[in-house]
Amino acid sequence: MHALNTTTDLLQQRLSLFSETEHRGLLSRGLRGIERETLRVDAQGKLILSAHPIGLGSTLTHPYITTDYSESLLEFITPAEPDIAIALDKLSDIHRYAYTQMPGEMLWNHSMPCELPSEEAIPIAWYGQSHIGMIKHVYRRGLALRYGKTMQCIAGIHYNFSLDEEVWRHLKVAEQVDGSERDFQSESYVALIRNFHRYSWLLMYLFGASPALAKSFLRGRAHQLQQLSEDTLYLPYATSLRMSDLGYQNNVQDGLVPPYNTLLEYMRSLSIAVRKPHTPYEELGIKRDGEWVQINANVLQIENEFYATIRPKRVIKTGERPVEALCTRGVQYIEVRCMDVDPFESLGISLETGRFLDTFLLYCALSESPLTNEQEGQENLHNFALTVKRGREPGLTLQRQQQAILLQTWGSDLIEKLRPIAALLDREKNTQEHSRSLEVQLEKLRDPARTPSAKVMTALHEHGNSFLKFSLAQSQHFADFFRDEKPSRQVMDEFKTLTTSSLQEQAKMEAEQVGTFDEFIEDYRSRTSSQICCDSFKN
Repeated sequence: MHALNTTTDLLQQRLSLFSETEHRGLLSRGLRGIERETLRVDAQGKLILSAHPIGLGSTLTHPYITTDYSESLLEFITPAEPDIAIALDKLSDIHRYAYTQMPGEMLWNHSMPCELPSEEAIPIAWYGQSHIGMIKHVYRRGLALRYGKTMQCIAGIHYNFSLDEEVWRHLKVAEQVDGSERDFQSESYVALIRNFHRYSWLLMYLFGASPALAKSFLRGRAHQLQQLSEDTLYLPYATSLRMSDLGYQNNVQDGLVPPYNTLLEYMRSLSIAVRKPHTPYEELGIKRDGEWVQINANVLQIENEFYATIRPKRVIKTGERPVEALCTRGVQYIEVRCMDVDPFESLGISLETGRFLDTFLLYCALSESPLTNEQEGQENLHNFALTVKRGREPGLTLQRQQQAILLQTWGSDLIEKLRPIAALLDREKNTQEHSRSLEVQLEKLRDPARTPSAKVMTALHEHGNSFLKFSLAQSQHFADFFRDEKPSRQVMDEFKTLTTSSLQEQAKMEAEQVGTFDEFIEDYRSRTSSQICCDSFKN
């Protein structure tokens, strides 16, 4: 496959290529974006149950502000930017503007929810009467039936990452790879994803920030957590209970997408899941009293129901299914979905974390990525699950190619392998930020007390061992910060214009649509078979 010297490390070859004058700067171009989820709460930390504030615009058509599962769960989306620092500045503007439209409300600054009302009282997100808006709402009705509303109130940070497409073109030429540029780019992103699954446990150790949760979150479910106080449960060495089997996990989806080596394998797995009936979901019904309560009774209603820590992505067109977009146009970027909200950061994520993620993801993209299999897939799952529940445990060992290795030893080895990438990015940007971010992470490996999860535990002790009291205090602190640091007049004008135009666009969609919703949803459901699409991808 590679025309370059096969006795030389692939990562070293590729870094040498992009260190050359004619290619310099390409690795730092790419695009970065953030999606930040956050609950709306009142001054006592209770969930706000009212409709999405009209001053934030239409949740269906606003480019930056929408809702995730619930009317109460905001989602802030930055544009894709060439530098994560620019994306974070935009995210800050979104927060500042949002606070001007939310009198008496604030944003919950933690991944695990505040004290929630009854399941029935949690409001499902509403997107208006257009067919597109209604199918988004029906999908969420289905999620409520299948998993309950409580789990859907967990919040996270999604990190969107792409390399400049010139990077893939130059690599394809240098390595003399046959086939189309689209296929090479797509399969290179799949190779990135394979490496991500091998090493993502490290992100859980370094950035997991949910070692505890409100006791009420479990609603009496059986668990193996320890009691920290009357209202708080925890595990002493946990890093991210959000990413454990108490959070975004679903037994129905176990083994749904086996370890995959090609984009086609991934698409086929998802295509089967959105066509395969699941008896318990059939028993729930698709319609009740003439109202749609789920899109279908299959293992997945749509592809996005699959809970993955990372996804290959392509920007979709209105009404297009995610697999259709991937089949037709290939992978455009990846979405990292396992990052906790950092409760000590006003935006839920810091620039330093972004610099590390860029370095880490470039390592996953450019280093050798052997084909995977079921055995390695189980090893990866084991390492991830162990780290989220016991990551700070002294002497904890993981499995690397079926051999036991100390978490700290493996983590330190990985940091050392990231150094040349950080150095190259720093040279391109005339900074030391990427290299400094590695040093900060290395200190966390040397001293677990420096991890966010350990800092959360320390802060909990300072708040009477109460998750709710700690999270409320942090949320109030940052609410005061954003209210004091009001957006500029330019930002206010920009967002007011976006608010008005988004509401007008939604109204136009509702006024101009044709046909019935039943016809629309049946057409949408009929496009679950992607065999033709997958055949076109192979060609």
